[in-house]
Amino acid sequence: MLKFYYSGAPNPTKVALMLEETGLPYEPIAVDTRKGDQHKPEFMAINPNAKVPAIVDGDATVFDSSAILLYLGEKTGKFIPAKSDKARGELLSWMFFVSSGVGPYSGQSVHFRAYAPEKNEYAINRYAYEAQRHFGIINERLAKNKYMLGDYSIVDMNIWGWARLIPNILGENGWAKFPNLKRMVDEISARPAAQRAVALKDKHKFKTEMDEEAKNAMFRHMTTKVA
Repeated sequence: MLKFYYSGAPNPTKVALMLEETGLPYEPIAVDTRKGDQHKPEFMAINPNAKVPAIVDGDATVFDSSAILLYLGEKTGKFIPAKSDKARGELLSWMFFVSSGVGPYSGQSVHFRAYAPEKNEYAINRYAYEAQRHFGIINERLAKNKYMLGDYSIVDMNIWGWARLIPNILGENGWAKFPNLKRMVDEISARPAAQRAVALKDKHKFKTEMDEEAKNAMFRHMTTKVA
């Protein structure tokens, strides 16, 4: 059975959505990142980057949420467009758009807004601006399409993982500029598979306190000097 290493963070949640949508049987294995589970040798043997999600499917080990979504899409033939040069180009472009832009800028926006020990207005504005810009591009695309590729796909799941947290990323009024994206996120969130994906974290009692142990586990740069 496929093993799914997860937490309640955005990237694992989007993979949980795909697993629930496809109906693939899987064993969820909790990785409590605030306790430092991601740095244990047994997990780093699966993902040397020490991040969730990751899957082990027989002989295949896959990490990075976009890579996992692509792997599962190709494995099942579900939620990916029919093969053509045009469809493949759009699929890969938007998947990597999320990987290189939406995820990193959203994550850094949350970090500097909520967790940085000192308020750095330049960093806060820089990452919020870029997160907002990327979500704006998606919002414009969704003004012309119900979903990013026309039909519901792994691209929409990839976006949903982060976009459902826009108030955390951009502040409580963050949704105001993205009505089309809000519409899509609400539609996906109402799906039974999405509700099961979000509830998966409740099967394990993850550490919730952002204390010194959690900060040392999640933000190792705070205790490690770079020469």
